[in-house]
Amino acid sequence: MPRCYVGLGSNQANPVVQLQQALGALKNLPSSELIARSSLYRSAPMGPQDQPDYVNAVACLDTLLAPLALLDQLQAIEQHHGRERKDERWGPRTLDLDLLLYGQQSIDLPRLTVPHYGLEKRDFVLQPLAELAPELVLPNGRRIEDLLQACTSHGLQRLNAAESE
Repeated sequence: MPRCYVGLGSNQANPVVQLQQALGALKNLPSSELIARSSLYRSAPMGPQDQPDYVNAVACLDTLLAPLALLDQLQAIEQHHGRERKDERWGPRTLDLDLLLYGQQSIDLPRLTVPHYGLEKRDFVLQPLAELAPELVLPNGRRIEDLLQACTSHGLQRLNAAESE
């Protein structure tokens, strides 16, 4: 079974609850097993700054689903949570689920690019990913630890237990 990593993010409609519910949905994916999840992290928005901060996490799962079938499942979870796809990039959203890694595969399809195109430059992805898999090496041979050290910090803050409930 390929080991996959999924980035989770939300900044609308109680983001902590959105991520908790999304993790529950990931746990119930067909032909898949949720292995672990990172802590929750608060981060400033990447795009327009006139929106709330995001809450982010990364989930690790093993799956027999093919990459596009997994993407379809992730997008169905997003839609169930009220996600509306708009032309505006990096705008506010109830839930964002990104397939970050699918085993050691490199995928370049019209609907899916893996590793995720922004993975190497986003501390809100790298930090929770490193928490789950500190020895992880990407398909291009780059180590997650090295990417995290080179990444610009955007004021990422790990939420404490009280904030994560």
